[in-house]
Amino acid sequence: MNEKRKSKAGRNPKLDPAVYRYTVRFNEEEHNRFLAMFGKSGVYARSVFLKAHFFGQPFKVLKVDKTLVDYYTKLSDFHAQFRAVGTNYNQVVKELRLHFSEKKAMALLYKLEQHTVELVKLSRQIVELSRELDAKWSQKSV
Repeated sequence: MNEKRKSKAGRNPKLDPAVYRYTVRFNEEEHNRFLAMFGKSGVYARSVFLKAHFFGQPFKVLKVDKTLVDYYTKLSDFHAQFRAVGTNYNQVVKELRLHFSEKKAMALLYKLEQHTVELVKLSRQIVELSRELDAKWSQKSV
């Protein structure tokens, strides 16, 4: 009964813990170069970057095209709006069927149809722009 019991609570210990620590000091120019290299590498931590660079392990440099990210964001926003319009479209047609006479509903549906044609034209333009961007992007990467 005098034996100490180990608690099962907490995190499992690492098999090979990193216990040795070193300090590196940079001047202003070296620090700026280090930060530039670290930023291009896309690695999540400076220590991981230093270890990989020190031991000669390869690391990838990720380049992000800002215009492509902006385009993707706008396209995603437009897709969300397009889905919302579709939902609203279905709700309007249902309400027209339930609350208006057939003649009035047909007149309102005609107006709705005209706006739908405009929406289809706009979506075709978006698809064409996407194809042009894809063509430019594939030429750029070759």
